[in-house]
Amino acid sequence: MSDKSLLRIGVFYDGTYFTLAQKHYYHNRKLGWLSFFPLHQLIENFLHEREQGYSNYRVVCSGWYQGLFTSTKASFDQLKFDRNTHHDLMHAGIEPKFSPMSLSKSEKGTDVAMALDILQIALDDKIDVATIVTGDGDFVPLARALMKIGVRVMTVYFEYTEGNNKSFINERLSNACNYQLNISELEKSKDRGSQTNFKSLFRKNYD
Repeated sequence: MSDKSLLRIGVFYDGTYFTLAQKHYYHNRKLGWLSFFPLHQLIENFLHEREQGYSNYRVVCSGWYQGLFTSTKASFDQLKFDRNTHHDLMHAGIEPKFSPMSLSKSEKGTDVAMALDILQIALDDKIDVATIVTGDGDFVPLARALMKIGVRVMTVYFEYTEGNNKSFINERLSNACNYQLNISELEKSKDRGSQTNFKSLFRKNYD
């Protein structure tokens, strides 16, 4: 069982989901590059307000899960972008875990690998709260499995529409989690603190 002096938070990224949000805010909205350090701090503060009785609230482990093209299948710009992402992940202490892209260019098996990894970390009693950065309804079984073993589940997601790309959270996933943090709502909030938190998530460059 965990020590009540520390709430141990795990943050796990659906890499493609998060990357699309980064590009949306940087290229379309011109707000800057969505960054990991302030997002982790926001998550810690969010849980501080909702999980009472702990002295400290810390992200103690984090992982990034995404499909990866071979160098022959990726453009120069994609390879440069991937390298910048890898550096961001290393600086933020996020463990990258990639799966090979299939011939159909789909991330077959990535969600399963992510779910299994998170469940194993929870079973090893390394976290008290699992934060999943995604809106994908495929993670509903994971959320329910984590709840059964006493790990609370939080989802962090984005709501926006950009051309044919629409970001949202699956309603079943939202209902399956203890906590939901809609990043887009922070910007729309009339509360100055929420607006400040939203602006703090971005830096001006990414290379």
